[in-house]
Amino acid sequence: MKVPLGTIAGARSGDKGGDANLGVWVRTDEAYAWLVGELTVARLKELLPEAGEVVRYELPNLRALNFVLHGLLGDGVASSTRFDPQAKALGEWLRSRHVDIPEALL
Repeated sequence: MKVPLGTIAGARSGDKGGDANLGVWVRTDEAYAWLVGELTVARLKELLPEAGEVVRYELPNLRALNFVLHGLLGDGVASSTRFDPQAKALGEWLRSRHVDIPEALL
């Protein structure tokens, strides 16, 4: 079903200088297996076209993925012209994006 990613995933985000940090997690092993396959760097860039250079880290024991979006915030919060200069809403923006989620995970 095409539903918001936030239907099954939580997220938290923030700034690290000029970089944004974005963590995404799910509650079950089955959902994590799907998330690892679905939320690749390429797919994240489709969902968040402004992402630029992205590095992904897998955290299987936490059923989580962590993304570092290099340079998203320019020289940092004090100089960023983004609406969300600290990237605090980036996680919720990602969670609002519609993706195809298997019905068995809903």
